[in-house]
Amino acid sequence: MSKPIAKGSFWIKNLTTERVKIEDILRERIMVLDGAMGTMIQRHTLEEADFRAERFKNHQSPLKGNNDLLSITQPQIIKDIHRQYLAAGADIIETNTFSGTTIAQADYHLESIAYELNYESAKIAKEVADEFTKREPNKPRFVAGALGPTNKTASLSPDVNNPGYRAVSFDDLRIAYKEQAKGLVDGGSDLLLVETIFDTLNAKAALFAIQELFEEIGRQLPVMVSGTITDASGRTLSGQTTEAFLISVSHVPLLSVGLNCALGAAQLRPYLQVLNEQAPFFTSAYPNAGLPNAFGHYDQTPEEMGQQMEEFLKEGLVNIVGGCCGTTPDHIKVIAEVAKKYKPRVSIKVEEVETVLN
Repeated sequence: MSKPIAKGSFWIKNLTTERVKIEDILRERIMVLDGAMGTMIQRHTLEEADFRAERFKNHQSPLKGNNDLLSITQPQIIKDIHRQYLAAGADIIETNTFSGTTIAQADYHLESIAYELNYESAKIAKEVADEFTKREPNKPRFVAGALGPTNKTASLSPDVNNPGYRAVSFDDLRIAYKEQAKGLVDGGSDLLLVETIFDTLNAKAALFAIQELFEEIGRQLPVMVSGTITDASGRTLSGQTTEAFLISVSHVPLLSVGLNCALGAAQLRPYLQVLNEQAPFFTSAYPNAGLPNAFGHYDQTPEEMGQQMEEFLKEGLVNIVGGCCGTTPDHIKVIAEVAKKYKPRVSIKVEEVETVLN
């Protein structure tokens, strides 16, 4: 497999058409990612029977809340959500696979359908993206296969009385992520997005699995990485600063590195400034619609969020913007309009880039 010889340099050999295209676009303008999937699903007030449909009618465990499963049991709902975000101005839509690993699906005793779930999610997202690309060939739409953090952490113990205990191993994560990535690639994803990273060791397992998969299939897709700062301390849940997080993932030739979730746009800004100063990749930001209220809801209006995001767009801190928890197509529409007014961030130059031969 080709590998970078300078920090942040991209693989130059065997690049996919999608990668070349998306890099060209990112140099020209700020691209827009979609908003929250869960927020939109909640609007449908689905019940247990809706999640089960006919196929899982007799499944042994409750399935309500397993949003990823809806790609199989209610694909029309997921397709409609994708369409709404694309119509609002999104260039990139994420697959409905935030909990698409065998590790996360174990909560529902559905580990056996992990590959299918990712394949179908990517397939329906790609169908919708292609609809819009065909309609507007000058504005190609892309599908990002989403790999969430799982519900376990490789760096921290869930047992306060046994700090050395781990609920999951690096190999457990690697195997699960590889199956997920394969489903996403086979289903038609244009890129892969390792997102909402609260434990960088989990993310490193995902990146290792992705690189293994690329080597096996003989081709590469662009890879995006997005971490999450959990509070005002500016650290991830596992204790890393933004700079430490960046260093931990920079061994991989990423398309982009960024931050999402946990904080609103205003709170995210100082950490984006760190990435702007140091990241040798394109950068991304898709914050929540402000901070949650006492009931866990997000009250920030599209206009308020747009104003806050405009501050770091003015500073040229990002190449990709979008929304996370609490955001809707209305938020993305405003963000897309604001993004049109500004030029994308110019990434720091890699000192030396050479063609690496196998």
